[in-house]
Amino acid sequence: MLGTGWWIAIVVVALIAGVALGFFIARQYMMKYLKENPPINEQMLRMMMMQMGQKPSQKKINQMMSQMNKMNDKK
Repeated sequence: MLGTGWWIAIVVVALIAGVALGFFIARQYMMKYLKENPPINEQMLRMMMMQMGQKPSQKKINQMMSQMNKMNDKK
């Protein structure tokens, strides 16, 4: 029979291995997701504005991109 100390050691090692494995799986998933769904860019913003019935000017696009970049920097 294994002692209590061995069981605790096995549980701790399994927990650390699970956290490490989960981290790498989540990292790989996020890299794949961002590759398939890139963050919004000027072209996407222009298309969204046109779909909403607005005529996008370059000045307005630049303002919205800078606002979005500021929001991302705060996070």
